[in-house]
Amino acid sequence: MKLISKPRPLAGQTVLITGASSGMGRALAQRLSSHGCPVAILDHNTEGLEKTAASLSGPVLTRTIDVRDRAALDDFAGAVGEWAPAPLGAVFNNAGVFLAAPFGEQSAADHDWLMDINLLGVVNGTRAFLPLLTAQGSGALVNTSSMYGLAAMEYHTAYCASKYAVRGFTDALRHELAGTGVRAVNVHPGYVSTAIVDNGRLQDPFGRSLAEVADEFRAAAPTTPERAAELIHRGVDAGKARVLVGPDARIFDVVTRLTPSHYNTVLGRLERLMELRGRRRG
Repeated sequence: MKLISKPRPLAGQTVLITGASSGMGRALAQRLSSHGCPVAILDHNTEGLEKTAASLSGPVLTRTIDVRDRAALDDFAGAVGEWAPAPLGAVFNNAGVFLAAPFGEQSAADHDWLMDINLLGVVNGTRAFLPLLTAQGSGALVNTSSMYGLAAMEYHTAYCASKYAVRGFTDALRHELAGTGVRAVNVHPGYVSTAIVDNGRLQDPFGRSLAEVADEFRAAAPTTPERAAELIHRGVDAGKARVLVGPDARIFDVVTRLTPSHYNTVLGRLERLMELRGRRRG
């Protein structure tokens, strides 16, 4: 992986995390708080956000915000700037949602819902917090793409579109920020055992319910949220421009490089094996 000049470790610096009420967002908050980071967290789920805050060992600032609300994010950026007891080391634009459906059966409302959160949520978070980073001349924007931002899979048109867009947005921004001291980092998680599918939307062409797909997803996921948080933290500290999270993400990366025109056949078989493993475990 491409390395850039090694930055100051995140330990002791302030961090901002979106989508922090559960899953990778909560695990990131817990890990970084345990490393001495003051943590600012936000999510639309107040109850989950409060549980995350209660689990942290150090200073924490919380705000209930939907990442689609640009004005609310701008306002919170001002509050974080005033509150932060240490420089802002990283902004983790982590919030995201799941949608799977054949494109012809997918409603425009569902497509827009996903794109507004997965893509515009990242753009809104970047627009709100980038001025804090550029003003101090340091820090990282850490944007969550997906292994589906490396390879496009059927029945995930909206999800893949959003994650490819996050990848391109972040890469382009990294080039723009060269020489400013601020970095832009792409994170590509594979299957991580979170509730993203449980809280998603589904029109399954094979007749499975959302609960069935969610159970299979969790059973097949090779990576825990805690392990994902560890890999992301280490990747950011190491100065990586791209962080692959989990063995499945690494496989996606290798296969798309080896066979860029035909990866779908290979990865489709792999995905079906993972789903079969999930059904057997269930």
